[in-house]
Amino acid sequence: MELLLITLVLLALSVAGIAIKIWAKKDGKFAGTCASQSPFLNKSGEPCGMCGKMPEEMGDCSGDK
Repeated sequence: MELLLITLVLLALSVAGIAIKIWAKKDGKFAGTCASQSPFLNKSGEPCGMCGKMPEEMGDCSGDK
């Protein structure tokens, strides 16, 4: 029972932390770039699924195609 309580408290703190991060960010969006632009994850050189940029076009992924 004690382990369940500790697990639920840690889970609630994690969710609250993510919610605060989204609330504090401009427009409620996470910052970052596309994972498909990483040479370790995209070995075949495919374009980003969100913005359509090629891996060599490093920059911000705004989600616009």
